[in-house]
Amino acid sequence: MTDFETLGAFYLGKRYDLAARTRQDDFVLYDAKDLTTHAVIIGMTGSGKTGLGVGLIEEALIDHIPVIAIDPKGDLGNLALRFPSLAAADFRPWVDPQQATNAGLSADQFAEKQAALWKDGLAGWGEDGARIQRLVDAADVTIYTPGSTAGRPLSLLKAFVAPPPVIRDDTEAMQERVDATATSVLALLGIDGDPISSREHILLANLLHAAWSDGRDLDLAGLIGGIQSPPFTTVGVMPLDTVFPPKDRTELAMKLNNLLAAPGFQTWMQGEPLDTATLLYDPSGKPKGSIVSIAHLGDAERMFFMTLLLADILAWVRTQPGTGSLRAVLYIDELFGYMPPVANPPSRVLLLTLLKQARAYGLGVVLATQNPVDLDYRGLSNTGTWFIGRLQTERDKMRVMEGLEGASGGQPFDKAAMEQTIAGLGKRVFLMHSVHESAPITFETRWTMSYLAGPMTREQIKTVSARASGAVSAGTAPKPASANAIASGSGSMSSLDPSASAQAPVLTADVPQYFLPVHTDGGPITYHPAVLGVADVSFASAKHGVTEQRRVALLATMDDGPITLEWDNAERIELDPSALERGPTNGAAYGALPKAATNAKSYPAWSKAFQKWIVTNESVSLLRSAAFKQTSHPGESERDFRIRLQLMAREARDNQIETLRGKYATKLASLQERLRRAEQAVQREQAQASQAKMDTAISVGGAILGAIFGRGKISAGAIGKVGTAARGAGRAAQQQGDVTRANESVQALQLQYTDLEAALQQDIDALGATYDAQQDVLEAIPIKAKSGDVHVQLVALVWVPFHRDAAGMATAAWR
Repeated sequence: MTDFETLGAFYLGKRYDLAARTRQDDFVLYDAKDLTTHAVIIGMTGSGKTGLGVGLIEEALIDHIPVIAIDPKGDLGNLALRFPSLAAADFRPWVDPQQATNAGLSADQFAEKQAALWKDGLAGWGEDGARIQRLVDAADVTIYTPGSTAGRPLSLLKAFVAPPPVIRDDTEAMQERVDATATSVLALLGIDGDPISSREHILLANLLHAAWSDGRDLDLAGLIGGIQSPPFTTVGVMPLDTVFPPKDRTELAMKLNNLLAAPGFQTWMQGEPLDTATLLYDPSGKPKGSIVSIAHLGDAERMFFMTLLLADILAWVRTQPGTGSLRAVLYIDELFGYMPPVANPPSRVLLLTLLKQARAYGLGVVLATQNPVDLDYRGLSNTGTWFIGRLQTERDKMRVMEGLEGASGGQPFDKAAMEQTIAGLGKRVFLMHSVHESAPITFETRWTMSYLAGPMTREQIKTVSARASGAVSAGTAPKPASANAIASGSGSMSSLDPSASAQAPVLTADVPQYFLPVHTDGGPITYHPAVLGVADVSFASAKHGVTEQRRVALLATMDDGPITLEWDNAERIELDPSALERGPTNGAAYGALPKAATNAKSYPAWSKAFQKWIVTNESVSLLRSAAFKQTSHPGESERDFRIRLQLMAREARDNQIETLRGKYATKLASLQERLRRAEQAVQREQAQASQAKMDTAISVGGAILGAIFGRGKISAGAIGKVGTAARGAGRAAQQQGDVTRANESVQALQLQYTDLEAALQQDIDALGATYDAQQDVLEAIPIKAKSGDVHVQLVALVWVPFHRDAAGMATAAWR
């Protein structure tokens, strides 16, 4: 294992000697667990801030920790440019033709030069293509572009979905979510929505609160309708029409409607729903690197989106179990405007809340900025690690010093030494001030594995997204449409029997028949026959702690073949039997009815077959991890189970590392104390040796001078003084020997300390490779129901309604 490939540690770079202006050999490894106390990166343009941020994100992803990165400038999209082969052809699409021209090279030649530069750069830091491949295998990188189709768009239709019960039951959390959403919507309209004085804010907040308290979702259309006809008549103790007259409410509704109707706003309604869990993990539970690019948005749109995203992240955080390990990372590449020291935008309170509360749930927040004076340093008092790069002005340095002193938490803070260190920082050289370290560390950032091509253009983002989509589609064959999709109306209706009768089949009274209700408008109705089976099923297992009730409803088509109905081919549907109707819609036509369906005796037989099918096929599916001796919870998906296992592995790893460090702590502390005393002894012996040399020099000098300036001859006393001086020289030589022996003791203790640290690292490395939940082979544990636990409620003939157009194509009318 490479020296920097240490479990639970991020390889950020190597120590840097500011005095000598040289990089040292010592690796700077940052404990992943320390990031739960959050971090801030500060540095002017050209300081290497983006490189440090990209490196930090790479380390998190390679450790299977998901990341959401907000990208206001377009730089973080470079995380998608990962080329394990380091071939020139990989770099060619991303080189800047103008840079190539300026260098006097063709684009192909420049690409070859960049490939060689990256290969050599990585090698200089102990990295190679194999490590890049590990990064690629560990996590996918997706570029999202809300309000644009350049990358993967994000839909805001989910933005007004009712928060989960854990938020709704928390009065403070609920109000935070309501206020943030209302303020962000008004900001998009150019309205300053103060929660106390703005009647627009008060109205929207009350609409959101009323809907969400009932667990009802809202979209923009619903919000517009609510503004015009609110579900309440008073605000506080005053009539609503007095506080906000109908005419004025209509004006607000028109503004929101115009926004919704604007062609450019339609892209906000496309793509995946805005959902934190989806941004962090893919459907299989694999961690993701989600780069949310907002460089194309205006200031109002950025604040609108940022507020909704931060509110959703905060809601997600509060639904997670607590942990001391790093679960996920939120990285914001430029904090300017979102947490200012004076103004109070809606994003500010959400960021402050995350900084205060997220650490208990394992979310590490990393904030980066090149504008130190625009940060609320009181809010950053909850930030455990500061990465300080080269700063531009004295004012910037003063603000940073103020923030560092405030973040020191009452610990001794050497302001003068810190100022001197910060003043000497150069490009890619940072000062790390961490509450988890005994002293600040100056280091040079490592070479990034991702190719830093510069800010991505819209076309480049489209290219990255198209390649990612192509990779997915290339390996996924389209599934054929199920025959039962015809019965449900989810597929093409051209295969339905076009022949239909205006007369309903005449059936005996003992044949149970019902009609699915018509829910859509679209012309004449044609009913087609199917058999509906509904049963309530109980599953129980004391061993696995399962007690679950489930309703199963299947809709099966029929034909006149030797086997009229097969439950294996039926489609599962969601249906409340109380919604079934006894009669048809007037003027409807009817499809052909197989003969078996007219026989009342068929239904008991189909009912028994339905019950057997459920016993054979229905189960509560649990998953078992042999590695962790853990079983999934009832209703827990494989995705969520793998996510839970990954966190358990990280927690176990962190606990094991802490145990090892505790085991070695006493020995290391004892050696440190011995080393301290030995260094003091060296200083003492050096002082004594220096004094002895001085005394000897004075004694010898005095004797010689006495002899020279005496009465013409060397007296016995002078000879005695010379002898005394000689003996003093001997003592000085002895003292110098003591210094040498003291230095040897220090060197021996330093070697022991280094060996002990190496032994600790070997024990940590022996814990094994980082656990990857995606590679864990899970055992399926089906828990089936017994015959007595299956209660068939209904097996009956059901007429399914369809609309048929002039071309003979049919669409479902009951969905």
